[in-house]
Amino acid sequence: MIQATNLHSRRLLLLLALVALPLGFVLAGCGGSGGAKKATGAEYIVFSTSRNGGSEVYSMQFDSTVQNLSDNPAGDYSPSCSPDGSKIAFTSDRTGDLEVFVMNADGSDQHALTSSSGGVYTPRWSPDGSLIAYASKASGAEQIHLMKADGSHDTNISNSTADDWEPSWSGDGSKIAFASDRDGNQEIYVMSANGSDQTRLTNNPAEDWAPSFSPDGSKIAFVTDREGDPEIYVMNADGSNPQNLTNNNATDWAPAFSTDASRIAFVSDRDGNPEIYIMNADGSGTTRFTHNPADDISPAWCRLP
Repeated sequence: MIQATNLHSRRLLLLLALVALPLGFVLAGCGGSGGAKKATGAEYIVFSTSRNGGSEVYSMQFDSTVQNLSDNPAGDYSPSCSPDGSKIAFTSDRTGDLEVFVMNADGSDQHALTSSSGGVYTPRWSPDGSLIAYASKASGAEQIHLMKADGSHDTNISNSTADDWEPSWSGDGSKIAFASDRDGNQEIYVMSANGSDQTRLTNNPAEDWAPSFSPDGSKIAFVTDREGDPEIYVMNADGSNPQNLTNNNATDWAPAFSTDASRIAFVSDRDGNPEIYIMNADGSGTTRFTHNPADDISPAWCRLP
């Protein structure tokens, strides 16, 4: 079983697919393979996987059609789909540091949006597709940054001396949830999209991280070890009424709401290795989505126009 015993290992679980990859690869041929067409409006999952040897961004439809989108010898992680389904942002170490990259939904036209030192993580599109929030260590402590979708006008919006990471947008784009250790342990916070009104939502001696806003903005799913092992919880957007959705003695992490808020994808090692599972938003009806001996993590929902 994967153990998440400290801040560093938990981030690796979410971001780096448990794959030890050397940094500093020379930039290699970037275009995705094209692959099978998805039906217009179809909902599908993108995720990071080690099934090709390194870590790549793959897509998988609900008919089990799988495609390697990033197709690069470097490490590619933590994908996020634009609201219109046309673009996928992700993190890659192909330039020597972890940077935010973007590609078309078919894997073509891959290029970097950031050029920083220290590493960047978990890019997430705003609901209108005009902005990308992400975590950056450019200033030393990990901070939530905001930039335009073309990589311009980059701004540190959490602007604290602690580590802030894992941004997630509310459905109307007015708020960003994130994890922070600013009060001594990992908790879930929320702020306005310009960085103001930073408010703590959880208050528990256990560790809480990896928030995911529901598209309607009413709920936040997150990971916590308050039961003794990492579980997926959900709470109201104001932090009230936290509930355990997974109730499993395995390691469950990386929750992501579907585009209609009816389901949650997450990662679990309950069957022996990290796989992606899907459950109803109330925790019922859990089914295994991926079936591969490699590590499949960091799921995100996508829908083509």
